[in-house]
This record gives sequence, C-alpha cells and structure tokens, in this order.
Amino acid sequence: MSLRPFFVQPLACVQTGIEAMVADTSCSFARHTHDDFGIGLIYRGAQRSLSGRGLVEAGPGDIITVNPGEVHDGTPLGDDGRAWRMLYLQPKLVADLAQDILGHQLQVEFVQPRLADHRLSQAFATAFRTSVDIAVANTSLATEQSLMLLLEGLLQPRPDDRYAFPASIARARERLDDAPLVAPTLAELADAAALSRYQLLRAFAQATGLTPHAYLIQRRLQQARRLIASGMPLVETAAATGFADQSHLTRLFRRTYGFTPGAYATAKR
Repeated sequence: MSLRPFFVQPLACVQTGIEAMVADTSCSFARHTHDDFGIGLIYRGAQRSLSGRGLVEAGPGDIITVNPGEVHDGTPLGDDGRAWRMLYLQPKLVADLAQDILGHQLQVEFVQPRLADHRLSQAFATAFRTSVDIAVANTSLATEQSLMLLLEGLLQPRPDDRYAFPASIARARERLDDAPLVAPTLAELADAAALSRYQLLRAFAQATGLTPHAYLIQRRLQQARRLIASGMPLVETAAATGFADQSHLTRLFRRTYGFTPGAYATAKR
C-alpha cells in the first residue's frame, strides 16, 4: 500500500475575494462547510464526496464544485490519493460577476457537483494561474476575464427556497449563528426550536447535514479564517473564536481545511 504524504497548501492571491489551494494527499476530509463558492480540478487520482447534492465520484480532468454553506466531505479512491487545485470565491465577487454574465441580479448556485468538460477544465486552469500569478493578478484584467469565462459555464439561477429550513430548525440555527462563542445546551436549542432535545438533534442533522455541535464548530472555524485573514495573531484568534487555546484551534483547523492556521496566515499576508 502506497500512502502519499499530507500536502495541502493555501496560496497567496492578490485580488480581493479569491483564495487558492493546492493539494496532493491520500487523507480524507471530514464533513465541513465553506463560506465561499468553491471550484476545483482533479489532476491525478480520484475522490468520492457526499454533499446535499448527492454522492459524487470525480477523477482526472473533472471539475468539482461546492456552494457556500454546503456540507461536504472528501475521501480518496485508491491508496495513491488524489491531487487537485481549488479556487474559493467570495459570494459578493460571484454575485458581481454573475450580474454581468446573466444580465441581471439573481441568487446563483452551482447545480452540478461534478462536470467532465474539457473546455471548463481549461478555463479553470487559466483562472487559477491568473489568480496566483502575482505579475498577472496585479493587472486584475486577466483574472476577472478568466473568472467570467469559467463561471459562465457553471452558474445557474438559484430557487428562492433552495436552502429553506423548517421554522423550528431555522430558530435553532439562528441561535448558533448569532452567538457562536457562547455554546448553548441542547436543551436551550430545543427550547428555541420548540422541540424535545432528541427531536432537535435528529431534525437539525437532517436539515443541515451536521449535528448542532458540529455546526457550531464550523461557524467558529469560519470566523477564525476571517480574523486570520484580517491579520489577527493566532493566539488572539483562538481566544476570540471560542477555542481553548491555539493548539485546539490548530488541530481542528487542519483537520477541517487540510492546512494549519499559520500556513493560512502566511498565504494572506
């Protein structure tokens, strides 16, 4: 059995609203979410991913996508792992580009979690290069152009009720969103949802794809990413986002995203 080393590296991007990552590993990623739209390209090997859009297997040359807030995981197919690259685009950037592409303002989403399309693969490779190449990205023209040519083949209007939650679960979710630093008890969340603790636990997981505690951790990690990107020191970030200490933040951050908070901070400088 040949297990490849764990290599996941965030890269610096000049243009605001874009993050890039390269990875080559046989490790799996637990269920998690991102605040941003994610677009990737598998270069070697294959992986299986389960999300709200179903179970998907992707191989070399395939485009993979994830929507903001979409719970997903990632498992390699085979002992040699897989190599891929990702671009993460902030919703505001996507909304601005989508308005130009579609001709009017709409809520948009990626409908297909996997696409086997050579033209899109080439468009991704160009968009990735222009996003991380400092000499090119400083002009912004090449980056914006390449992103538009990529997104035009991926974005679709999103129905208003696509991610609607039952009112009871929406109340519990809002409780966690509004105060992620203050961990409520299961009973407090159940009271907010007007459900029993067991009903809340099962209904929340069914609606969101995560247990309440796992959802809370994701919200804290997303806030930690924002604070690190803003330049806050890691020790202060850990305290500000509800983690016991920096090592606790580092452990969960790396388990979720594949790289350490320190590596992320370096890429954002």
